[in-house]
Amino acid sequence: MLLIGVLEGIAEAVSGISKGYFGSLSDRSGKRMPFVQAGYLLSALSKPLIILFINPVWVFLMRTADRFGKGIRVSARDAVLSDESSPQTKGKIFSFHRGMDTMGAVLGPSLALIYLYFHPDDYRTLFIIALAPGIFTVMFTLLLKDKKHHAPLAKNKIHFFSFLQHWKTSPALYKKVVIGLLLFMLFNSSDIFLLMKVKETGMNDQQMIGVYIFYNLIYALAAFPLGILADKIGLKNMLGFGLLIFAFVYFGMSKADSIEFFAVLFFMYGIYAAATEGISKALISNISDKSHTATAIGTYTAFQSICTMLASSIAGLIWMEFNANTVFVLSAAVTLIVAVYFLLVIRIPEIQSDP
Repeated sequence: MLLIGVLEGIAEAVSGISKGYFGSLSDRSGKRMPFVQAGYLLSALSKPLIILFINPVWVFLMRTADRFGKGIRVSARDAVLSDESSPQTKGKIFSFHRGMDTMGAVLGPSLALIYLYFHPDDYRTLFIIALAPGIFTVMFTLLLKDKKHHAPLAKNKIHFFSFLQHWKTSPALYKKVVIGLLLFMLFNSSDIFLLMKVKETGMNDQQMIGVYIFYNLIYALAAFPLGILADKIGLKNMLGFGLLIFAFVYFGMSKADSIEFFAVLFFMYGIYAAATEGISKALISNISDKSHTATAIGTYTAFQSICTMLASSIAGLIWMEFNANTVFVLSAAVTLIVAVYFLLVIRIPEIQSDP
């Protein structure tokens, strides 16, 4: 468990820090699509390469390469979403993207589950098959072009940690929002621990994959409606609501002992994800300068991934030294505090419609 936690944490940290750098680079260059295309290409190629060697170091390198590809593309892609929306529709636009992205996470494992039913343990062929949709994705991105209104920023030199400068110069509201989100992320370990909890209670691989598919299906279906609702009630309020659900789920995980109980918890976990993942980025883009959108989101996700690395590593250690229940109860307790912080302490000024 400790090794899994460290591996997942480091991979996410690489992804996050690179999001900060490539987000800054995208804003400085005034370009979006080259980063999107390169990022998808690297991820598409690295996943199937895992099958070449059954070696922990090789798996770690390919997993990290996949996350690095995500780091290259995400900030630029989110900036495109922000550019194509207004402050009053950010929740809907970002959540629609999350819903469609997650629907892929439903279809992919569903097809994998069907394949494994007929070909048990044949993961090698499965990874080779998975290369095809990745390549098609890269081909589709070639049809997209940058909008001409992306004016490049000053051509001063940037380095891999240039995004830290954005934190120093960012407005107070941005810092307050990001600090709250990072405190939550520090106690939000990788979802793999939830699946390991399912496995620990005696469920087989098919049941574990089935629960994961169910969670993603709920997430995909709920994201767009909750995004529309968030634009009406406020992104901050929807985010706080989602955090309350997360706390409920993690408290429940410490008691779960049946597939029916897990089904209820993963249903709620899908609602939590739909209410927070796209919404948090929409909120950050709304309180950031338009010319620094990719940098603002990249800076947040860079710090987020560092916290995730720490959270996953710490969770693995606590799981090993104590038990799974300690991990879940501690995460739930801290999340309750963060939810109250967003609902009662943070104040977001009303955003006026564009003239």
